[in-house]
Amino acid sequence: MFTPKEIFRHLKTMRHYIAFSTIFLLAGMVVGATNPDLDAFIQGQLNGLKNVAQNIDSSNHPTLFLMVFIFFNNVIKAILVMYIGAIFGIVPIIFLAINGMILGYLVHKTAEQGGDAVFTIIFKGLLPHGIIELSAIVIACAYGMRFGKIMLQGVGSLLTRRPGWSQQLEGFVMRTLPIMVLLTVMLALAAVIESTVTVWLLGK
Repeated sequence: MFTPKEIFRHLKTMRHYIAFSTIFLLAGMVVGATNPDLDAFIQGQLNGLKNVAQNIDSSNHPTLFLMVFIFFNNVIKAILVMYIGAIFGIVPIIFLAINGMILGYLVHKTAEQGGDAVFTIIFKGLLPHGIIELSAIVIACAYGMRFGKIMLQGVGSLLTRRPGWSQQLEGFVMRTLPIMVLLTVMLALAAVIESTVTVWLLGK
C-alpha cells in the first residue's frame, strides 16, 4: 500500500476527482481575476499573510522560520481538507475556490502594473514551488471530495439498508494514509523551494 507503485495506481483511480479539483481551482482563479467585488475579502486574506511574513522577517533565522511555517501551514491544511471533506465534500470545494481566487487576484493585480511584472510573479514567484504545492493541494482536495461522496453513499445505505458501505469506508481511509505521506513529502519539498529558491529569484 505504501509502495510508490501502489500509490500512483490508486491516484489513477482518482483521476476524475483530481480533474474536478483542478477545475474548481481554475474557476476560482478566473473569479479572483475578474470580480472586483471580491477585492476587500481577498485583501483581508492577504493582510493576514503579510502580518505573518513581517513576524518571520524579524526573527533571528527568517529562512528557517519561513520554511517551517510554510511546511506546517500547508501540511495541516492539506490533511484537514482531506478528512473534513467527509462533510459531503463541501470544504475541499471552498478551499480550492478561495486559493484559486487569491492566485487569480494576485496575477491580475500584477498584470495591471505592466512591464515584466507578470513574468516575474508567475515564473519566479509561483512556478518554482507552486507546481508541487498546488499539485498537493489538488490531490488532497480530490481525496476530500471522494470522502464526501462516500459519506453521502453511507447516508443512502442507511436508508436502503445496502450492505458493504463500512468496508468501502475502511478501505478508503486506509488508502489515505500513504497519500498523507506523499502530501507531506511534496509539501516539504515545496516549502524548501519557496523559502530559498523562490526568495532568491524574486530578489534578483
